[in-house]
Amino acid sequence: MMEEPITFPGVNTQACSVRLNAVGDALYVIGGKWKLRIIIALSEGHRRFNELQRAIEGISAKVLSNELKDLEINGFVKRTVHTGTPVVVEYEPTAYTGSLHNVLTALAEWGMMHREKLRREG
Repeated sequence: MMEEPITFPGVNTQACSVRLNAVGDALYVIGGKWKLRIIIALSEGHRRFNELQRAIEGISAKVLSNELKDLEINGFVKRTVHTGTPVVVEYEPTAYTGSLHNVLTALAEWGMMHREKLRREG
């Protein structure tokens, strides 16, 4: 059964351009395979680097390091270095990370719905 395409009533060419730019900006900051997964893994609070790497299946140390740097630059992650022996580095979500709550909830709900759709059709 063919579903109806999604439409956005009242969205003209200028509004469409604004939406495209806004989505482009959002994807630039949180897009990719790993960033949202890292944010979800940090949702329980602070974690050390190795804990994050174990929690996120398939991510390499190099990629995790780069993604954490990007997330820190964009205000989603706070990095704290505890000096001592050994030196411990912890990462935690910032208050700004909460601004993604609705996005993450919607993506998770859509992902579950899509998986179920594929299961039914397969």
